Amino acid sequence: MAATRLELNLMRLLSRCEALAAERRDPEEWRLEKYVAALEEMLRELKQQAGKPAPELLNEYSRKVDFLKGLLEAEKLPSSTEKALANQFLAPGRTPTTSKERTPATKTVHLQTKARCTGKMRSELLGTYKSQILLPFCPCRGLASDEKQSAVELDAVLQHHQDMQEKLAEEMLSLARSLKNNTLAAQNVIKQDNQTLSHSLRMADQNFEKLKDESDRLEQHAKKSVNWLLWIMLIVVCFIFISMILFIRIFPKLK
Repeated sequence: MAATRLELNLMRLLSRCEALAAERRDPEEWRLEKYVAALEEMLRELKQQAGKPAPELLNEYSRKVDFLKGLLEAEKLPSSTEKALANQFLAPGRTPTTSKERTPATKTVHLQTKARCTGKMRSELLGTYKSQILLPFCPCRGLASDEKQSAVELDAVLQHHQDMQEKLAEEMLSLARSLKNNTLAAQNVIKQDNQTLSHSLRMADQNFEKLKDESDRLEQHAKKSVNWLLWIMLIVVCFIFISMILFIRIFPKLK
């Protein structure tokens, strides 16, 4: 089904919001927040239309709008740790918004935001801003090497956690696929059972009709046989009655 005008406008505005979210914005930037509010309103109108898109496409639009809304809410948090934690729970879109995108823009924005939040959090933990001021005045370079070692260790810890999260996500995706396959297999089995049951019901109806016809025929044969037996009995009785009269006439009573 062709996209409506409202859906095309929603896709254009969504692509624009994804581009704005990928850029480094000033804290006073207000356009993205207004655009996301407009996206929510357009999405509500699109869901109420008669010729609305497929449910999967609507869910993808909702997923991307919720991601942008959550991204704005995460940027308003006071500390970098809270921002990084909030970004961990954001779910980007699964499909590209436009045909020019090779990977979903929201996924790229999610990775960029996670990297920025991780960098800021690392800077706060290591005190790099303070070390940049004190380092030129320090005659010994041991402090800088310790900080570099700590930064390397922190990077390794963060990379380890990221690897664990990716592995967990892959396992969850594998479980979801397995559950989907099991559901489809159970659906096929149930469908086959329903077909077998329907066939059995049809056969039972056919057998019942045949049994009814045979019962009617047997009843008709039984009625015919009873009629013939009744006539035979009447004929025998009449024959016996006439024979007795003739016998009495031929052989009179002895005196």
